[in-house]
Amino acid sequence: MEHVLLERLRQGPLLCDGAMGTLLYARGVPYEQCFDLLNVTRPELIQGIHREYISAGAQIIETNTFGANRLRLAAYNLEDRVREINFQGVRRAIEAREIVGLPVFIAGAVGPSGQPLQAPETGRLSEVRAAFREQIEALQEGGAELLILETFTSLAELRQAILAAQEVGGLPIVAQVSFYEDGRTLSGQSAASVARELYELGVDVMGANCCVGPAMTLEALQEMIAALAGEIQSAELQGRRPPLFSAQPNAGLPTRIGNRFFYVSTPDYFADYALRFAQAGVRLIGGCCGTTPRHIEAMRRALDTHYGRGGGGASLPEGAGQQNGTPAPTQGAERSRSAPSLIQVRSERRPPIGTLPEEEVILPQEGSKTRLQQKLEAGEFVISVELDPPMGLNPSKILAGAAQLQRDGVDCINIADSPLARVRMSCIALARLIQDHLGIETIIHFTTRDRNLMALQAELLGAHALGLRNILALTGDPLRVGDYPNTTGVWDVDSVGLIRILRGMNEGHDAAGGSIGAKASFHIGAALNLNMSEEEAEREIEKYYRKLEAGAHFIMTQPIYELAPLERFLKRVGKPPVPIILGCIPLHSWRHAEFLHNEVAGVTIPERVRERMRAAGDQGTEEGLRLAQELLMEARDLVQGVYLLPSYRRYDIVGRLTRLLRETPAGA
Repeated sequence: MEHVLLERLRQGPLLCDGAMGTLLYARGVPYEQCFDLLNVTRPELIQGIHREYISAGAQIIETNTFGANRLRLAAYNLEDRVREINFQGVRRAIEAREIVGLPVFIAGAVGPSGQPLQAPETGRLSEVRAAFREQIEALQEGGAELLILETFTSLAELRQAILAAQEVGGLPIVAQVSFYEDGRTLSGQSAASVARELYELGVDVMGANCCVGPAMTLEALQEMIAALAGEIQSAELQGRRPPLFSAQPNAGLPTRIGNRFFYVSTPDYFADYALRFAQAGVRLIGGCCGTTPRHIEAMRRALDTHYGRGGGGASLPEGAGQQNGTPAPTQGAERSRSAPSLIQVRSERRPPIGTLPEEEVILPQEGSKTRLQQKLEAGEFVISVELDPPMGLNPSKILAGAAQLQRDGVDCINIADSPLARVRMSCIALARLIQDHLGIETIIHFTTRDRNLMALQAELLGAHALGLRNILALTGDPLRVGDYPNTTGVWDVDSVGLIRILRGMNEGHDAAGGSIGAKASFHIGAALNLNMSEEEAEREIEKYYRKLEAGAHFIMTQPIYELAPLERFLKRVGKPPVPIILGCIPLHSWRHAEFLHNEVAGVTIPERVRERMRAAGDQGTEEGLRLAQELLMEARDLVQGVYLLPSYRRYDIVGRLTRLLRETPAGA
């Protein structure tokens, strides 16, 4: 007989809860503290959060045990308290269920070991599996009714967790992998390959959680379901039980304000996606980082409206939620890419060892100006396009894209600095390659996230020596969204502090006041978010003034989709003393517009624009191009340039927009 949970999932979707860590942090628990230990030290706090999710409509709640394996607890000298922490984690959830009095399933949450497993040895695998087995035994002893193995980025490690769970036995296994914005895991597997491997391992439910928001999670689930379409059909024809699927996305991508992280996806947006997941065939639906009881409540209402109370047209079967329970897809945005011919990167001929021609001796030129600086000072309208560095060793495709954009009339290329906290080639290295091979100038994004004060200054001195002088000073994306969420961010200074350091170098000294031998000639850029709520406006404008005071020479804004945010800003601050370069992401489809509006921090797309994209149907790319051109032509008298961000590496789209802007005179 199949487990009662799996029987219930086959009837229709069940709603899981949302984030635990997000709520703990919001209630004053610092990230540096062991969240899992709170099961013992602050039981009322953990129980209270469980009660909130049950009251919001969750039918499955996860224990506060994500990091409660021996290997992770060792960082807090708690490795000898594995059983206690996990056992008490389950008890807190059971107590919450009993207090609220609703029949919910208790899921034992199991996260990764926190140890790298890229090329594990047999002994290492055994150690990791033993750690998972120890944790799972404690969860089962406490009364967990299923296991959710979640946020795994390595299939090698997830396999050990699954094998450990199967060795302990008795509980349904939900195995969830984290995919990134390129649809692959950290170790490079596609959603399809993950689905096939998890199917071979015999898990009861497979899916995705964390890292990305609902839109990209849905795409990953659609790929997983499609990969197993044959197995699903065969099982149904033979009367066997087909595989089940789960999804627990983040509330979009977080933004860092001060020392806190904020997520942007609204409860209503999650409610819409709860139905999309259900319609795609997903049976366990919930939330991860950034989601709250408000998100779960909205999802509950949406599922109840569509399916009836219970989410799948039926209430929980008798016996479910006991303390000892018996052990056609929506298409995403168009992802076609231009495919320019590759540029072959060759090593240049070097002079004999021990020689350097006199004309190649590098000497700083005080007071020299970049071409971008000269154009802005001359009042020219400049166009820049952002390119992300490659995630591997070969820069050929990026160089080919930059070459195409140069032919289209772009003035300079922005090089992002490991955007979304993912490991990529150094922005300094790629910028130098672009300038060497193409001669087009670059703007490098430079963040304070990954470098301490010494490293910041060392790399800036090196960039200057390499001829990279246009610097956009940024704080950097939160590490929690990237490849290495356990890595510690540095942030010795923020973006304002970085601007001060750059100005100091232009004055001839480092941050400590020591001489650097000459005056640097950095052209210093600062970021500005125009999509400000009333609550955020004062803080953003105050920071804008601080950046100007610190020494910013030009401003680059977050993307906007109507003129009103720019006009409101200018009305409040007057004519800026430095040039403003306006951000723009051309839209590709209605889905693309909904994703940016609901899941990307700092981006707001008005309803009328989203409606135009919806009405455009399969002509979304052309409509998005028209919208961008209309906005930028309106803004030309208010700004001195545009900063284009291509989605899905559609260099052809931003290239077309560049040509249109070049061909249309100002004021036309």
